[in-house]
Amino acid sequence: MLKQSALSIALFLSFAPMALAQPVTPSEKRYLPYSGAMPLCEDLKVLEKIQIRFAKSERKYWGSGLHIVAFHKIRETGYRLAGVDTIPRRSCTAKVWMNSGEERSLIYTIGEDTGPAGGEFLGLLFGGVNLFQHWGVTFCIAGLDRNLSYGRNCRAARS
Repeated sequence: MLKQSALSIALFLSFAPMALAQPVTPSEKRYLPYSGAMPLCEDLKVLEKIQIRFAKSERKYWGSGLHIVAFHKIRETGYRLAGVDTIPRRSCTAKVWMNSGEERSLIYTIGEDTGPAGGEFLGLLFGGVNLFQHWGVTFCIAGLDRNLSYGRNCRAARS
């Protein structure tokens, strides 16, 4: 009886991975596909969006006049790190000069359809005309994530 149970368990475990395995469908081949087309890390629209959103949140929530003056040492650190079957994302880092004279590290991610209301879907509703920006950006500036949304020194944004 014990041998039969052990054999049954061994047989089950040998086929279990096959039952769980599924083919990977690239996000570009889905019913509502992604294009994988996003701005590059150094795109001025991306940097401007970061600059504006940071200054706005500093002023509105923290009562601070702190803002980004310049970006440098911009580089891509990854593209589609979570695999081809997920939302396309581009990971980037840069150094920023603040109006206080400090240099800080910036970590940011550009994601397709992560902007307001998901542009591609709404574009389909309007006859294929994408009235909305089809990408969004999330970012963290080391030492200035005041409510630690990304953990100490933007740890969660780095992954």
